[in-house]
Amino acid sequence: MLEPVTKLIDLGDGRTIKIETGKLAKQADGAVTVTMGNTVLLATVCAAKDAAPDVDFMPLQVDYKEKFSAVGRFPGGFTRREGKSSDYEILVSRLIDRALRPLFPSDFHAEVFVNVVLFSAGEDDMPDALAGLAASAALAVSDIPFEGPISEVRIARIDGQWCVSPSASELKKADIDMMVAATLDNIMMVEGEMDEVSEAEMLEAIRQAHEAIKKQCQAQLELSEAVGKTVKRTYCHETNDDELRQDVHDKCYQKAYDIATSGTGKQERTEAFDALVEEYKATFSEEDLAEKEVMINRYYHDVEKEAMRRAILDEGKRLDGRKTNEIRPIWIETSCLPMPHGSAIFTRGETQSLSTVTLGTKDDEKLVDDPLNHDKERFLLHYNFPPFSTGEAKAWRAVGRREIGHGNLALRALKRMIPDNYPYVVRVMSDILESNGSSSMATVCAGTLALMDAGVPIKRPVSGIAMGLISENKGQNYAILSDILGDEDHLGDMDFKVTGTEKGITATQMDIKVDGLSYEILENALAQAREGRMYILGKIKEALPAPRADMKSNAPRLEIFNVPKEFIGAIIGPGGKIIQGIQEKSGANVSIEEIDGEGRVEVSSSDKAALDKALSMIRAIVAVPEVGEVYDAKVTSVMPYGLFVEFMPGKDGLLHISEIDWRRFEKIEDTGLQEGDSIRVQLLEIDPKTGKYRLSHRSLLPKPEGWTEPERPARRPRSGRDGEHHGDRRQGGRRSED
Repeated sequence: MLEPVTKLIDLGDGRTIKIETGKLAKQADGAVTVTMGNTVLLATVCAAKDAAPDVDFMPLQVDYKEKFSAVGRFPGGFTRREGKSSDYEILVSRLIDRALRPLFPSDFHAEVFVNVVLFSAGEDDMPDALAGLAASAALAVSDIPFEGPISEVRIARIDGQWCVSPSASELKKADIDMMVAATLDNIMMVEGEMDEVSEAEMLEAIRQAHEAIKKQCQAQLELSEAVGKTVKRTYCHETNDDELRQDVHDKCYQKAYDIATSGTGKQERTEAFDALVEEYKATFSEEDLAEKEVMINRYYHDVEKEAMRRAILDEGKRLDGRKTNEIRPIWIETSCLPMPHGSAIFTRGETQSLSTVTLGTKDDEKLVDDPLNHDKERFLLHYNFPPFSTGEAKAWRAVGRREIGHGNLALRALKRMIPDNYPYVVRVMSDILESNGSSSMATVCAGTLALMDAGVPIKRPVSGIAMGLISENKGQNYAILSDILGDEDHLGDMDFKVTGTEKGITATQMDIKVDGLSYEILENALAQAREGRMYILGKIKEALPAPRADMKSNAPRLEIFNVPKEFIGAIIGPGGKIIQGIQEKSGANVSIEEIDGEGRVEVSSSDKAALDKALSMIRAIVAVPEVGEVYDAKVTSVMPYGLFVEFMPGKDGLLHISEIDWRRFEKIEDTGLQEGDSIRVQLLEIDPKTGKYRLSHRSLLPKPEGWTEPERPARRPRSGRDGEHHGDRRQGGRRSED
């Protein structure tokens, strides 16, 4: 018999979160279902019984997946199956990973797989805010060693009010949108975007989120106790030798400290550190080294870390010789490439981004077809991190999770600076050519410059900086580092990225690797980050004070206007014949779609003449005939009583034989006009009942002197039914005698 265990969390606004275990996926080490309204997620966790040989890191794999059936939809594609992870699923997976990873014991090296699956989705719910809770709860009901629990919540400020786990519709009105992960006592991870808010407002958002997280962590502790999983499995994944550890420290520490305080560049410093450990290994025989090399590498890493940290805490000396609040040298070049619509190189120390901007039209929109998001994106940012940027000799393969995450951070930093209703689709591409820390922040700076170089009228320039932290004694002694190096990120306690304008913060991402990070440290880090951001922003403005007044000559010129809904079909034509003809004849690109009951027409071309020609053709189609206006018409058919002419695209009217000239024609053939001939006409009248057009060419000709309207023959009586005429009656074609 099933004996599921359940815990409820009251969100305080009428909503509840239910965590249940013991019902589904019971063969996993830990499994829970998390339910809020109609949203249901299943989280499972499995860990290998032992670690693979020579593994000295945490091999954690987190996968978040969304099923199309969760919203009653079929997947796209020929197979009609869920395929590889979408960017959104990868971003949610990263949010979970970054919160969990620091809380596994440092000597636990077994493979751990965390899977979170969305099986049901409420219409307006945002399940990513529940995924971290679900993953941590699965660990809580397992015997896998974990120093949690944690939880993640989305905190938003909507109309000045704080809201935990807002709906998707509510979030559209938010000026702060942040995901925060924390334990009962400490913040572990922050990521989000803001509408140029202050540092104090951002800190308050973190505080509000942490209060909600504490309740969710307490529920997990109670759940773990209820299922008897408070005692975790024993393991031994490391072989240690205390005498060897001390020997490595005694013989390598001072030399490592000297290298750490030498102020050399990345490559020279790396080579010196590598040479030091190889020198130490050379003192062992091949047999001893084969046995002890893994331990030597681990102990030497600890020595290198201690040397760097002590140099900063005791002497304020960083690896490259800078002060703790000093920014590396910056150089900038804009319009560095001739053909992209915008380009810029931003170099800060040994980190360099070459960014380009491409301006496109509606046809270039990105179509998003995720289970919960079927939409189009008009602002794209792609981040590439080739191996040569760090001197690695390996192939440059497909985009990885890290690149998607860094690109998303830069996109969040910049997207609110694009003007509302900006007509162009914009793609920013950042290629990292050198990397020694903070390449995502270099992307933000280079992206800002490239956008301005392309003539995109961004609201304000954005700069970004990565902050680091070296601390001891649970934050009692610490140093905050501005513009951190790669080694300072790897060996430090915090990676805190902040982007913003002169008005305020636009995006942030923070990963904490230690316990005891106080709000006082966060406040000081944000204040120091603002100083750095303003300094970098000054360098950006020196290089390019404002967006360029005009776009490059090869950028598409774009015209967008609305037409009444009834003209959509006239512009497209049967089978797209009309719109295709416009594109062929003009050379411009034309698209039209219905938005809010109107036709939105977009015409683009890098050739102004082609653009103007297409606009003229479209406006002719949608133009409304006006009485008294003169038009160039074309004869479409010849009738005994006159000519039918097309005087506007799709608009035909009768040019009666009497309106062709002042003189009278007995027969239409006497006019000399034939089908296909051109003639200027004036619109005399639009019949209010039938909508038919009465045209005249005669009105455009000089009236002959003494001309009088000729007498017209009496009109024959109109025929009635069954061969009858008004006024007399015929039967069988003969006049009746009576």
